[in-house]
Amino acid sequence: MDYLKDLNEKQKETVLHKDGPLLILAGAGSGKTKTITHRIFHLVSEGVSPRQILAITFTNKAAKEMRERVLDLLKKLPGALPAIQVGANNEISKNFQFPISNFQKDEIPFVSTFHSLGVRIIKENSKELGIPRHFTIFDKGDSLKAVKEILKELDIDSKQFEPSKILGIISREKGALTTAENYLEKAGAFKGYSLNKVVSDVWTLYEKRLGQEKSLDFDDLLLKTYRLLRKSKEILDYYQNLWQYIHIDEYQDTNKAQYEIIKLLAAKNRNICAVGDIDQNIYSWRGADIQNILNFEKDYPEAKAVILEENYRSTQTILAVANGIIEKNTMRRKKNLFTKNQEGDKVTLFEAHNENEEARFIAEKVKRLIADGVAPKEIAILYRANFQSRVIEEAFLTLNLPYQLLGVKFFERKEVKDTLSYLRAALNRDSLSDIKRVINFPTRGLGKVTLAKVFAGREAELPAGTKAKVANFYGLLDKIKENVLSLKPSELVRFIVKESGIETELKDGSDDDKERLENIMELATMAKKYDYLPYGEGVEKLIEESALSTDQDSLEKESGAVKMMTVHASKGLEFDYIFISGLEEDLFPHQRIGGGAKSIEDSEEERRLFYVAITRAKKKLFLSYARSRTIFGSLQINSPSQFISDIEPEFLEEEKSFEYREKIIYMDL
Repeated sequence: MDYLKDLNEKQKETVLHKDGPLLILAGAGSGKTKTITHRIFHLVSEGVSPRQILAITFTNKAAKEMRERVLDLLKKLPGALPAIQVGANNEISKNFQFPISNFQKDEIPFVSTFHSLGVRIIKENSKELGIPRHFTIFDKGDSLKAVKEILKELDIDSKQFEPSKILGIISREKGALTTAENYLEKAGAFKGYSLNKVVSDVWTLYEKRLGQEKSLDFDDLLLKTYRLLRKSKEILDYYQNLWQYIHIDEYQDTNKAQYEIIKLLAAKNRNICAVGDIDQNIYSWRGADIQNILNFEKDYPEAKAVILEENYRSTQTILAVANGIIEKNTMRRKKNLFTKNQEGDKVTLFEAHNENEEARFIAEKVKRLIADGVAPKEIAILYRANFQSRVIEEAFLTLNLPYQLLGVKFFERKEVKDTLSYLRAALNRDSLSDIKRVINFPTRGLGKVTLAKVFAGREAELPAGTKAKVANFYGLLDKIKENVLSLKPSELVRFIVKESGIETELKDGSDDDKERLENIMELATMAKKYDYLPYGEGVEKLIEESALSTDQDSLEKESGAVKMMTVHASKGLEFDYIFISGLEEDLFPHQRIGGGAKSIEDSEEERRLFYVAITRAKKKLFLSYARSRTIFGSLQINSPSQFISDIEPEFLEEEKSFEYREKIIYMDL
């Protein structure tokens, strides 16, 4: 049992627990991924078939890391022979070694995100659901575009009723297992054309559009999965027997749909291992329910609970600050992070005159760190609200510092989405959104009137020349579909670019056009990781990855830059040096615009958010705030965040040496 030697006593306790419910309360940086992966390896060593093990987490990045660690451990089992390698979504390729004597090459643990789990279950039971196997997944951009178009159809002012807010409500309601019909009944109780009535009307047409296009959105991947498992005992029995040992990471972030799906899957065998940290519950605004983890031992009275408190990430000083902040919360299980790491530097605190001075302070400090040999990728700038990034970006540009703003996703670039739309439309002819997107890209001289007639089935009314153009377009989709079964994914992307005319359109264009073509070529490169799969499956995986990608996925592309992101986006990440900016009352902790008095739950979540920000740092933490800040065009005078006063003075050092003043230009009149 050599694999246990690097674990602490609490980690060993969780790894050696085999049957029955297990709750692991894992503090930040306590090695929870290592603990889960070693537990999975131990189960296999004890004779559990790998294919009977399910592990679910929230981000593609976390799933990828966990999957790779599990497979690296499985290589160490005796009797391994050259066989297979498992890729991004449990796909199999060359060069991996499995102990053939213990299990077949296709028997591997299923490690994925909740949404990828939903995709698998829905595809395997598409006939039961009345959905084609090649259904289209609406990403957030697709959904938002649909909502905007529906508001226009209904002649509703999108300024008065913001599309993103409407979509957010629909998303949250679906996560709570509400259907459009349920919401319609609830909305009917409201008088006048209220927000609820608008949401109901939009949602009804939104569902109609999804149905017409044989599409599902993000939230449907969970909602449909839950309803399928709830409805069919036969299907539920199959998955209960398939996955007899279930691991759920970040359990504190589960919403109702996720909670109910796992409850159904675990009901028969009750071998559920829930891993989470109450102190890192920061997503209530999107439906995460902290009660799910608080009530775990009520749901499973026979559960064993283990608390992981030893931190392997941060210095003693950083942990002392974090412990002091979070202990003021009441909705939690008491724990106290400790570490054997060095004491470390004090936390630097800087009071700026305004946001420009604060941004310049951060940029100058970063410049000095880089000059001292710190890799830019080991530095992150965190802020509570997205608007704060602008002035920090300007300061970085002034000093010519490399940075990457988290949130610019590769798959959201127009040219990448266009190329993928050809693929999606070829596989799902009912996906009118994809057809509309590419039928005139590159330009084919097909306008809105032509498109309307095509979609209405009135092609006979079109002039002969226009009919021929439409026929050529659909002929191209037929060619693409035929080649799905004869070309590898990377080859198929190149085929689309060439046959569609995209390559000709962009390569002779402007510098921006050439950059777009390079991005499409990058898509072909990215698709190569699925080339080893059987024809058709690799294309499905590429389309799935594009739809389910998250902001954090973009981090892997550009590693040589300082990262800028919201605190919410930083969850699950770690950096040597962390800057937390904007520590002012009503900004962090945040006060919603037009909001009244904060509830205890809201206040405690803001404190948990600050705790998450602090615990991203490994070596050094910088805090800053501005006495005045311009927000939405108005100058505001600020008081320091209450969080600053909650930090013991012995752990702080105030920055006094930095001084920056904006240039004042005098003009003769």
